[in-house]
Amino acid sequence: MANEIPQVGKRVDDATGTETVGHEWDGIEELNTPLPRWWLWTFYATCVWALGYVILYPAIPLLDKGTEGALGWTSRGQLTEELAAEAAARAPVMEAVATTPLERLQEDAGLMQQAVAGGAAAFRVHCVQCHGANAAGSEGYPNLTDDEWLWGGDLAAIEYTLTNGIRHPGATQTRTSLMPAFGRDGILSGEQVNSVTNYVLSLTGEGSATAAGAELFANNCAVCHGADGGGLRQFGTPSLNDAVWLYGDSREAIRRQIFEPRHGVMPAWEERLDPATIRMLAAYVHSLGGGEDFVEAVELAAAEPNEQD
Repeated sequence: MANEIPQVGKRVDDATGTETVGHEWDGIEELNTPLPRWWLWTFYATCVWALGYVILYPAIPLLDKGTEGALGWTSRGQLTEELAAEAAARAPVMEAVATTPLERLQEDAGLMQQAVAGGAAAFRVHCVQCHGANAAGSEGYPNLTDDEWLWGGDLAAIEYTLTNGIRHPGATQTRTSLMPAFGRDGILSGEQVNSVTNYVLSLTGEGSATAAGAELFANNCAVCHGADGGGLRQFGTPSLNDAVWLYGDSREAIRRQIFEPRHGVMPAWEERLDPATIRMLAAYVHSLGGGEDFVEAVELAAAEPNEQD
């Protein structure tokens, strides 16, 4: 096994003219080649820059906090300033949206466009988790892009729903409608639940109804869903005579909802968002394709109270 042979003193390599570091290994010596001057000056410059940074900015972690730096700058402080500047830039639009009468908001095309853009941003943050990125909804979460509205599809109705929520605990003005558990609570027998299920299916042309099912529907369901099953907007009850179903359109899904219904909950956004943002959200939802005109909605509710839109 080769051993290192100490070499006393340093010498200059004949081939390169460079001084050695002073040791040898199996006849191999290491040259003490100096670093390039450009590299050394770059290194010294970075040392000076790092020292200045440590003095001026937060840099050294301590037990409970870090050094603050001579300039007093922090990333959190910068973020706060940027958010404040953004809020100040948006303030005129937010104020205009909040103070413009709702029924006149659509008359100002520019302001409405800004409201829709702001609502789209808020929707991506607060609403896509339930209604989906395209607002088409899913089982238990309504589609916001069609013409079916449980509580109304004009700007005022949408804003009210957003503000007060659906069955939101603690919100005194929240939208509320609870369907009885006809089967679970023994209001109807299992055979009667089946008869009502068949009748509901028959409203959309799927299945056949019996006289008993029609009578049970008239006595137990028509008061909320309307005699023709078209739904009543004042109760937030869905139409049963179309192809739109919140919890599924299969016989089993409909029977389950009659037997032991599920009741969705939506937050009362007034507890989390300012009125201008809520109004922007209403404008965005209204713009998705199924929004009703304010006047049209009022006339429709007065002329056809038993029909859901």
